[in-house]
This record gives sequence, structure tokens and C-alpha cells, in this order.
Amino acid sequence: MAESTARETTERKARRTLTGVVTRDKNDKTRRVEISTLVKHARYGKYVKQRTVCYAHDEKNESHRGDIVEIMESRPLSATKTWRMVRIVKKAPLTADEAAAAKAGAQT
Repeated sequence: MAESTARETTERKARRTLTGVVTRDKNDKTRRVEISTLVKHARYGKYVKQRTVCYAHDEKNESHRGDIVEIMESRPLSATKTWRMVRIVKKAPLTADEAAAAKAGAQT
């Protein structure tokens, strides 16, 4: 039995991973991630900015708005979520309000 499960995991295809920016973190364990790409227009040759919006599962609520994250394709987790967060590539800098709140929390 253990041999069959080990064989299945090694034969599984590599899943797609993308890197994007968290644009919304209001929902619990769900992040809205935007992936921006530049695509050359077929006729005119001008580069056009495109964006793809993905909803990703963040089990520990680690990422926040503005963070750059890596997401991986997964089975459907809900009606909209088919991605899960792998790691935070870069944390967003603190805003003035967040910095003031952190400073006030550190003083008490």
C-alpha cells in the first residue's frame, strides 16, 4: 500500500506557480492576488498590460495587502478558490497608520 502512494506522488505533474501582489485580505484565510503581465499586441506590436485575478488560500493569514506572494494551483477549495499560497516573497512596507499602531503596541 505504501509503495502505491509513493509511486503516485512521484508521477504527479508539477503544478503551476505564479507570483503576484495581494490586493485584498479582508476574508479569513482567503487572499485576492493580482498577476500582471505584459503581452505584445498581435497586430500593432504595442505591449499591453494584462492582469489576472486569483483567489488563494492562506491557512495562517500570514500575508497582507501589498505583499508579493507565490501561489500554486490546487484542487478547488471553494467556489472561487483554486490556488493556495506557497510563500511570501516580499512583505509590503508598513503604512503610516500601521507604523503608528505598531509603535503604540510596543510602548504598552
